[in-house]
Amino acid sequence: MLFTGNFDGKLDKKNRVFVPARFRRILARDYAGGTAADENATDEPSTVLFARRDVFRNCLVLYPESVWENELSLLRSRLNKWNPQEQDVYRQFLLGAETVEMDSSGRILIPKRLIEQIGIESEVRFLGVDHTIEVWTKQDLDKPLVDEETFRKLIVEYMR
Repeated sequence: MLFTGNFDGKLDKKNRVFVPARFRRILARDYAGGTAADENATDEPSTVLFARRDVFRNCLVLYPESVWENELSLLRSRLNKWNPQEQDVYRQFLLGAETVEMDSSGRILIPKRLIEQIGIESEVRFLGVDHTIEVWTKQDLDKPLVDEETFRKLIVEYMR
């Protein structure tokens, strides 16, 4: 199932935020398990997410573990590890990533480094985008990403 919709949230004093209930249900149903082979695994499967700043926009992208592994596999398949520039692109992609785990209450701790990169102060907006969840500052998504007239023209062009 794809993540869709947008939901507001607020960081607490420890930089934790509740993942929207709708997204938690999708994660539990379609992406649960985390690292079940861990020797420290409990009876309850954890939900492991990978967070990194988006390549194009000022937001965080949360990847469920299986989606992250597929993205890395796809990226690796398109890059030659014996080409120094391509290897640096792969490293840079990995360098920006952090592992986050959802607690039993449905919260994730957003690492301070990522909070600073995006400029999150308190209020965030979660946006479901296919197999990932984006986390934006609320004020960034309060304004359009594309003006209405341009959006109309582009959607007609892309949907032909």
